[in-house]
Amino acid sequence: MRQHPTRRYMIRLTCALTGVAALGLGLSISPAALAQTFPAKPITIVVPFPPAGGADTLARILATHLGATWKQQVIVENRPGASGHIGAAFVAKSAPDGYTLMMSSTASLDADNVKQFAPIALVSASPYVVAVNPKLGVKNMSELIALAKAQPGKLSFGSSGEGSASHLTVELFKQMSGVNMLHVPYKGTGQAVSDLLGGTIDLMFAPGQTVLPHAKTGKVLALAVTSATRAKAAPELPTVAESGLPGYAAVGWFGLLAPAATPKAVLAKLSADVGAALRDPAIEKTMLASGAEPANVNGEAFGRFIQTELDKWTQLEKQMGKKPAQ
Repeated sequence: MRQHPTRRYMIRLTCALTGVAALGLGLSISPAALAQTFPAKPITIVVPFPPAGGADTLARILATHLGATWKQQVIVENRPGASGHIGAAFVAKSAPDGYTLMMSSTASLDADNVKQFAPIALVSASPYVVAVNPKLGVKNMSELIALAKAQPGKLSFGSSGEGSASHLTVELFKQMSGVNMLHVPYKGTGQAVSDLLGGTIDLMFAPGQTVLPHAKTGKVLALAVTSATRAKAAPELPTVAESGLPGYAAVGWFGLLAPAATPKAVLAKLSADVGAALRDPAIEKTMLASGAEPANVNGEAFGRFIQTELDKWTQLEKQMGKKPAQ
């Protein structure tokens, strides 16, 4: 039996309106629904530096724990170059769904790109360790400063790149102590540490997790830490400030970021789970053993921390007469 044309029209109209309503409902609940089921597939943590550096070490520690918590694979992918800016650009352009994150540091952010990211959690804000090749013949910071002043421009220090945190911490030291040393930039911390061990460069201000293991074997000599107070990971080491340079303080920080448009519900889920990981005694023990101190500062507080750090190092670079690394 054929339906009346008016009845067929009403049926089609009702179906269409139902579909629109369903679509509207789906759009309105999608962020919350996404957070409830998140993560539903593997997550990638991009490290914008080569393997074996501080960011890489921390990313892999977190990846193991979070993978077990989420029952999803957490992949660590190294995308080095331009002092962290190549990897940062890749993450900034990734889908803002929480599945592509970045283990950032001081170097990979600047005033131009910081707004492209949403802060998740400050993972570690640790001092750098002043490490020298034993053949240099100095045993403390006072002797290092004296030798640098006696041989201006002769002592060489390595960093993970021009404008990187490991570079700027030394520039601050040079400015405050009045010494002149030769900067040798590398494409990553791991490469610089290798040359420090081999004696190609004389010293580094390096993340603890990259040099403290070598200090324990005597391959490098750790002189001091760069923070205002002594480090939990190496309480036996004095600070640079208490070693003859009052007022000196600098830390190297590492934190997780997501693309700026990532839904707030997903960011909250990520922040909560990363925070829980950093409070885990086993994670804390592993991080401290590697020379990194857990920070566990989330969300907006982490965002304010980033801005404070950017202001500090941007001011130093202006005094140096250099532009931030690109």
